[in-house]
Amino acid sequence: MTFHYPNGKKFIPAANKEALLKGKKRKNAAYSNRGMTLEADLNETNSFYLDRNIAVIHKKPTPLQIVQVDYPQRSAAVIKEAYFKQASTTDYNGVYKGKYIDFEAKETKFSTSFPLKNFHEHQIVHMKSVLDQGGICFVILRFSTEEEIYLLEASHLLAFWNRMTKGGRKSITKAEVMDCGHKIPLGLHPRIDYIKVIDYLYKLS
Repeated sequence: MTFHYPNGKKFIPAANKEALLKGKKRKNAAYSNRGMTLEADLNETNSFYLDRNIAVIHKKPTPLQIVQVDYPQRSAAVIKEAYFKQASTTDYNGVYKGKYIDFEAKETKFSTSFPLKNFHEHQIVHMKSVLDQGGICFVILRFSTEEEIYLLEASHLLAFWNRMTKGGRKSITKAEVMDCGHKIPLGLHPRIDYIKVIDYLYKLS
């Protein structure tokens, strides 16, 4: 079965990607201890929270558009080709200490700014709706070159987005992220302990 992203690019499972990368020499040995992808780190973190009854937070499944189905038997159908549709909201949601949690996770290779084009307008609209209903909403930003991760509250992201729509800069500077956001150090268990930041911001501990 073949899957495609919304831009038409073929989806390659993580296991296949590992096989493709196997044997390739690393350019810099300093990178050998770096973390997994942001998604993998967050999934590990959420599993840690769930296993210890700390919080129930999951990644939302990406909706699929099926374009080709074979029927080898009347009672069975086999999906031969499908496309990942663009998600209409954010990546993660759940509950923590009775509070609704909703957040998006993004990363960039830029070291001095975070491009706002990484977000979609419908995600901005969704985050505003969550805030209007009293939910806890934020984004987790990863600067992959420096391996730095920040939690930025959605209210700040909305302010930077509004600045862009009024003709301002199309990115958030690293200095602004450091000033408005909260750095999350990479750990072992959990990898990205963003709950600590939520406890601090919303006095939930």
